[in-house]
Amino acid sequence: MIINEQTPRGPVEASAFENGRLMNHDPTICIENLSYQYPRSPGLVLRDINLSIHKGEFLGIIGPTGAGKTTLCLALNGIVPQFYGGRFFGHVTVAGLDTVDNPIHLLAQHMAMVFQDPETQLIANSVEDEVAFGLENVRVPRDEIQKRIRWALETVRLDGMEKKHPSELSGGEKQRLSIAAALALQPEVLVLDEPTSQLDPLGKQQVLATIRELNAHLGITVILVSHASEEIAEFVDRVALLANGELVDVDIPSRIFAHADLLRQHAIRPPQVASFYMELRDRGFEPPSIPVTLGEAARAYEPMRTLIEVNPLAVPSEASEEAFGSVVLSAQGVEHVYPDGTKALRGVSLDVREGEYLVVVGQNGAGKTTLVKHFLHLLEATAGRVLLNGQDVSNLEVSEVAQRVGFVAQNPDNQIFNTTVEAEVAFALQNLGIAGPELAERVEESLLTMGLADYRTWHPLSLPKGDRARLVIAAMLAMQPDVLIFDEPTTGQDYYGAKRILDVTRQLHQAGKTVIVITHHLYLVPGYAERVVVMGKGVILLDAPIRKAFHEAALLRSTYLAPPQIVQFAQHIASRENLSSPSLGQDHALPILTYEELAACITERKDKA
Repeated sequence: MIINEQTPRGPVEASAFENGRLMNHDPTICIENLSYQYPRSPGLVLRDINLSIHKGEFLGIIGPTGAGKTTLCLALNGIVPQFYGGRFFGHVTVAGLDTVDNPIHLLAQHMAMVFQDPETQLIANSVEDEVAFGLENVRVPRDEIQKRIRWALETVRLDGMEKKHPSELSGGEKQRLSIAAALALQPEVLVLDEPTSQLDPLGKQQVLATIRELNAHLGITVILVSHASEEIAEFVDRVALLANGELVDVDIPSRIFAHADLLRQHAIRPPQVASFYMELRDRGFEPPSIPVTLGEAARAYEPMRTLIEVNPLAVPSEASEEAFGSVVLSAQGVEHVYPDGTKALRGVSLDVREGEYLVVVGQNGAGKTTLVKHFLHLLEATAGRVLLNGQDVSNLEVSEVAQRVGFVAQNPDNQIFNTTVEAEVAFALQNLGIAGPELAERVEESLLTMGLADYRTWHPLSLPKGDRARLVIAAMLAMQPDVLIFDEPTTGQDYYGAKRILDVTRQLHQAGKTVIVITHHLYLVPGYAERVVVMGKGVILLDAPIRKAFHEAALLRSTYLAPPQIVQFAQHIASRENLSSPSLGQDHALPILTYEELAACITERKDKA
């Protein structure tokens, strides 16, 4: 396998920093003694933040859920405090403008922001109008607007969808549209709050590579908030770590992500290759460095080759179909054409057995959500049929299906409509006639399982997006369905929040439930899923055990997916060592799924040079 690394991080190198500051550049953003408290917040959400962000810098912001990352971004464009109110202390200036003294519309002429939830900023009636809206407001000439629309939509792979209404797009496509609208503005400062959380992996790489290019060639200052350590390590110049509203550290990626104790203390997941080399170090090896990108990992491996041996992985046996129960859900030649003519499903056939844990992956717009909506009878098939326990779902009411098949939608806000967290979890149960001690017990158990018991009296929309997702899961768990479908459940979650959700899915699976998870976060699912279905352009491209599916690099690339970073690195090692599987070839020579498995394959060479 050939590892292609992005071009170097542009004009800013480690040597350009002194005491965490970029030398010989004027700051575009100055944050001095910033503290902030929302009107109804019990305490400060930002505490004494001091940070200078320089012209042309690409800054990454990391931190656990609730660290204050989004609030810090909102303080940069004046939404905090001008829209939210609250108690604001200190000073923030952007392009020389104080964010308290200058109105938001004036600040917006210098800064564009992509919000965590794309639906909060999509307002136009077509894709092309959405991109044009901001350009028209800053009086870009008509011909230039047309050029930028074409360029921005091609960049995010939405070309050909110009006339579509944003509501007709998938969740990932909506996120792409928000990014396109921001890129088209080519602002002085671009702030991106979890902008790629719903994008397919290669789509993330393409978008971030474009942003890096704008950053390098046009001098746009970029601030990227992300839980994806691999993205942060590859693209940014500096990393700011926030925790509990405080700025804990600011440094270059190679230093931040090599600091294992610091990351562990603040619940940050290192890049997978960094975790691998840390594991080797813990096993007594002495790697020359702790690399944080795939390219760095490949270079660090070379001087170790004469000192180590790479041994085959003892692969556990895979469960056969006989290990599971009867078919509980069956799609048989299902086709679906939306009213605008979009062919979302093209003859999909799939059986899901009782007690399985199935992951569905594929590019944005591959048809994943459309397929599971047929399982729920939320859509009628244009052709073919769907069976639930042998019954055609077209003969069942949606409410009947909902009692047997639980669903957590891609956007949790679409499933929230009560005024307290507790009432939200109780609502569906009450509709089924459940009351008294059983109602109280189910609600309490669900709240405790999802870590929401302390928020029972809160309004759901006052919770962070990650907690709102957990609330929807809690409401579904209280229903106790036999089949549970999660559509991108880890979006917007930090690593430990995502693991907590997936741990719940594993507990449900171990209790005999059938679990279906749609995700782009392939690195999270080893240890949970047994089977992977890969979709692309409305068809099933692969249906295989997870260990085989993750090493089908070429097929995954065809639907804009990529194996997890550690799988790519294992394939690189197999190539360097000329390892090969007799039946499956080089990509399957080291069929590992985790960095721990890869480290277990490494032993000290007996005849060291």
